[in-house]
Amino acid sequence: MEAGFRLQDARIAIIGLGLMGGSLAMALRGKCAALYGIDSNHLTLKLALDQGVVQEADSDPAKLLPQADLVILATPVPKIVEFIQHLPSFIRKSCIVFDLGSTKMDIAQAMSELPEHFDPIGGHPICGKEKLGLENAEAGLFQNSPFVITPLKRTSSRARSAVDQIISTIGARSIEMDAAAHDQALAFTSHLPFLVSSTLALSTPPEYVPFSGTGFRSTSRLAGTSSSIMLGILQSNRGNVLKALSVFQQHLSEIQTRLAAGDDQTLENLLNNSRAAYQSLFSIL
Repeated sequence: MEAGFRLQDARIAIIGLGLMGGSLAMALRGKCAALYGIDSNHLTLKLALDQGVVQEADSDPAKLLPQADLVILATPVPKIVEFIQHLPSFIRKSCIVFDLGSTKMDIAQAMSELPEHFDPIGGHPICGKEKLGLENAEAGLFQNSPFVITPLKRTSSRARSAVDQIISTIGARSIEMDAAAHDQALAFTSHLPFLVSSTLALSTPPEYVPFSGTGFRSTSRLAGTSSSIMLGILQSNRGNVLKALSVFQQHLSEIQTRLAAGDDQTLENLLNNSRAAYQSLFSIL
């Protein structure tokens, strides 16, 4: 790989112009030499061009990818893995490959099998909305948010520099960790909360909704996330999510047991412990 990377000289292709890819394109607009968008949805492509989100857009990767020296994969996790496998048929020159996937192990494995002219590095911005699509994208989405970086053993200093410059430009905060540690952590902080939120939404009779306040709405909010996104995440992180669910079920079962037994003192202790745990968790941030 050639030495050095300058974002302002880079020709960047973003595959997937939904909420994440579209927001990243908006944040990088005018900060690089060229910005290309690739998406299978023709209405998304039209919107991206009409709003000047990217300079060129197409549904055919073969038309734009050969020009790119940095490719950003911003589709659901299974599609990222699939696209990585097809990259060598589109790009034959030196190219940095960066992804925004919500789980990292499967993606890292696919990246490790790319030919030598690719310089791969994993990433995951810890931010988002329940409403997806380019129409909900915004340039400030990443501002002050954590952005996890998961380098591979083969990742060069040039690729690291490219990602550092992107993260700095969009106003995010970089956190480096390995792919396995990322997936273990996100099972508890992202994937389990989605399932808890989904279960709450399933458990609540519709006729009780008029009696809901901000607490119910904030607790059930994640259930509004598209299943097309979340299913691939759960599939690719199945083992870690099952462990997180097991821990959650143990605590919930303990609360249920004490409530059923009328053991109010132990129940109060459990609630006090949970309050202290909450305060401790957020004192870290």
